[in-house]
Parts: sequence; structure tokens; C-alpha cells
Amino acid sequence: MPSVLIVTLGCKVNQYESQWVREGLLRLGYRDACPGESVDLCVVNTCVVTGEAEAKSRKLIRRTHREHPRAEIVVIGCFAAHDAARVAQLPGVVEVISDKRRLPDWLARLGLHVPPRGLAGFASRHRAYVKVQDGCRMTCSYCIIPHVRPYLESRPIEEVLAEIGRLVDGGHREIVLTGIHLGHYGLDDRRTTTAGAPSSDRPTLCALLRRLAEAPGEFRVRLSSLEATEAGDDLLDVMQQRPDRFCPHLHLALQSGSNRILRAMRRPWPVEKVLERCRAARQAFDEPALTTDIIVGFPGESEEDFAATCEAVAAARFSKLHVFRFSPREGTEAASLPDAVDPQVRHARAAQLEAIGLRQRREFCRGQVGRAVGVLVEGVDSASPGRVLGTSERYLDVSLPGIEGDLGRLRRTVVVDALGDLLVGEGAAESVRAP
Repeated sequence: MPSVLIVTLGCKVNQYESQWVREGLLRLGYRDACPGESVDLCVVNTCVVTGEAEAKSRKLIRRTHREHPRAEIVVIGCFAAHDAARVAQLPGVVEVISDKRRLPDWLARLGLHVPPRGLAGFASRHRAYVKVQDGCRMTCSYCIIPHVRPYLESRPIEEVLAEIGRLVDGGHREIVLTGIHLGHYGLDDRRTTTAGAPSSDRPTLCALLRRLAEAPGEFRVRLSSLEATEAGDDLLDVMQQRPDRFCPHLHLALQSGSNRILRAMRRPWPVEKVLERCRAARQAFDEPALTTDIIVGFPGESEEDFAATCEAVAAARFSKLHVFRFSPREGTEAASLPDAVDPQVRHARAAQLEAIGLRQRREFCRGQVGRAVGVLVEGVDSASPGRVLGTSERYLDVSLPGIEGDLGRLRRTVVVDALGDLLVGEGAAESVRAP
């Protein structure tokens, strides 16, 4: 029985697609390679969102060849789409699949003529990612992704529900809905009329969430990144009606708190719109977790622009910041913009913003004391016997009483302390407030 090793860089979509390829290969008779053994086939799923990610992808392919010199290496993912010719020249590479839509064709050439219609499981993860959408057509000046994944494609609602049903039956208790641009779910061209108007049967993210609200089984749903305007009142209403099903956590991309920089980034919404949606989310939910992405040191960013970003972060009361120092991405408009910010200034601004984010996160954690939280148990707390570790619905780490048999389960506990950004839970939750 031939062995396969799949190695993955990048986002949740890549993680999902790697699992999809794995299930297809297992159907063909492959088996997962054991550590240290000679491998017959290596599939490397790559990322290219930054120059650093591209470099890591190259290094990963080379390392895979060194460690498995007899293996055939097949490269997929965004680096393959971005520069297939360059990827093909790397050692050990026998095939480059530059368009992920050709993955079923590749499996068919190997003998699998009916590819998987979604996943049956998600390897060793307790949290399962479900890709519902692919492609992005935004024109952000710093982003390469619309160039490598330009085709909008949404999966039918019934197909998504069937896959989630299998995952829940298999023991997954948290489902993360993801896509290259999740808010574009339902906007693909093949679901429009010849006149370009939306067809009446076009799925929407809200329609999918309504169906998930009614789906049987014990599980919760978390949304991956959205643009602020995509967290509209209708979406908040659907989530608000089933707080046991939908995590009160929204990742709303900000990128900058300066409207001048947002315009240079070709972001379509001003900072005021993002803050308005943050306020709407706080009105809809009881202390939701709001997280975001920030780019510091974008070309032309002044001290006033950076100060505006710090003010916006404070006003939004984000519970977690993902801070990125701008680095020019070859192939994007921003790579050739003038007025580059000195690298030391970029580093200092990132450190300052990360410190602000850490203070806000710890304040948010302290606000969880006394609250009953739902926790997906994901590991044993090796530092504290008789305790386990997991993630709350608000995307916070929690230590709570438990045993190894609790892994993968949803447990409720009362938060009695916050040690930095780790919540400490004790006992059952019947006598305290719900999430």
C-alpha cells in the first residue's frame, strides 16, 4: 500500500483542501505515512500571501525533498498558482497543480473518478474547518490573493449541511465556516442570470446560517474573517437568535484606522463603518469577542495615521489584534508605492500596537470572571494534573477540570480567574449567567 505525506502552509482554506486531497488519496488505496518511513508521494500545499510565506513554501518543498528523496512531490496551493514554472524547477517536484479546480482531474488520472463531495472527518483536529466559498475579487493594493484565486465559487447549502452533518456525527463539536472571502458566499457568476442580476436561488451566508441554526446535533459554529459591512444586521439577528449555536465572535478586518491609508490600500470602507459595525455587534451580543487584522507601516503612513489606528483599536475594544508589518509583495500595486516607512519605524509601531492589543485582551479576559463559558476541550493541561485545556466560544484559552476522555467535547465551566490571557474555570455552570 503506497504511503502519502501531506504538508500544509497557510490559511484554514488550505488546511481544508489538504484534508480533501488526503481523503481522495485514501480512497485510492494510499495510507498516511508513518514518521521516519520512506514516503511514496508528498503533497505540498503552499501559501503566497506574503513574500515570507512564498519563501517558506520554497524551503518546505526543498526540505521535503531532502527528507524524502525517493518521493514524488506534487505541489498545490497559492504558490503553485502564482509561479508554476518556478515551482516546477524545485528539486523532487514531479507535478504542479496551478489551478485548484484541477484537483479532481488529478485524482481522476490517479484512478479516482468520483472525487469526495466534502469531508468525512478532519484528521486529528477537534475543530473542523468547512470551506464554503472560494475566490476574492477585492482590489486591495497590498494583496496578491485575488490574482491567484480570482474565481468566485460557492458550495450549495445542501452540500455544506451534509458535510457538517458527517463531521458532527464523527465527533466534531465546533465547525468553522471559512472561505477565501467568506462574505462573498453566494456571489459567484454561475449563479447569476444572463443579465447579470442575482438569481432567485442564489445562496447567501445568512440563508446558510439559518439552516445551520435548525440543524440537529450538538455543535457550535464559528465564522472566519468578514469585512465589517458583511456583518450586517440580518446576519447579527440570525446569530443572536441561537447563542448556543453561533459563537459570539466576529473577526472584522480593519487594516488601518486612518481613512487616508485605507484609501491608499484600496479598502472600500472608511474606519467609521468598521466602528459602527463593532457597536452593532456589541448591541446584538453580550460582550462579544471582536478580533481584527492591522497592517502597520504601509507606504506613506505618518505618525498621525498611526495614532488614528491606535485610537480606532481602542474605540472598537478588540479582544485580539493580528498585527502585520507591511512588506512589499511583488505583483501588487502597493509594492511600487512611494514613501516607504523605515523598517525600524514599522517594527516600533508594530510593537506599540501589539502592547495595546495585549492590554485590551487581558482586560477582556478579566471581564470573563464570573461568567459561564462553553469550552471545546482540545488538550490535557500538562502543568496541572486533573485539568484540560480548550477554547471558549469567545476564542479564549481556558483551563478547567477534566480528564483525557473529555477531549473533543463541549464542556461548560465557571471562570474564576484570568491569568494573563488564560481563563481558569472551576465546576459546573448551572448557577451563573449564560454566555
